[in-house]
Amino acid sequence: MKKFLLTAFVFATLQSIAQSNETLTIKKLLAEQTVAWNRGDIEGFMKAYWENDSLLFIGSNGITYGWKNTLDHYKKSYPDTSAMGKLTFTVLHTKQLSPGYFHVIGKWHLQRTAGNAAGYFTLMWKKIKGKWLIIADHSS
Repeated sequence: MKKFLLTAFVFATLQSIAQSNETLTIKKLLAEQTVAWNRGDIEGFMKAYWENDSLLFIGSNGITYGWKNTLDHYKKSYPDTSAMGKLTFTVLHTKQLSPGYFHVIGKWHLQRTAGNAAGYFTLMWKKIKGKWLIIADHSS
């Protein structure tokens, strides 16, 4: 019985460490997005998104499908660094749903001279070819 409990404890610990590392990776990717946004680099910001026609973005204007359409939406909504402002993300909740999927909930805030903007986001991340990518984004 002691061997079983020890094995279960070691397995649970290793699984927790692996999940913790994945959480840190996701948070690092969000930090990289923030840096790209704050230097006015929308294409750099988009590197965290799945470059595929099946990417799903839901915002205040409805549903956008596809990486290119999402990029175009961002460029239209934020035509210059003044409109983009300075972005901050606050992660409120992360949950690894399986080895290949992560669910993240957080807040976003834009500090701008034209008026601040803020809201919440829900992101679905998928590990594709060893890399975590956003496959669905619902931002309000």
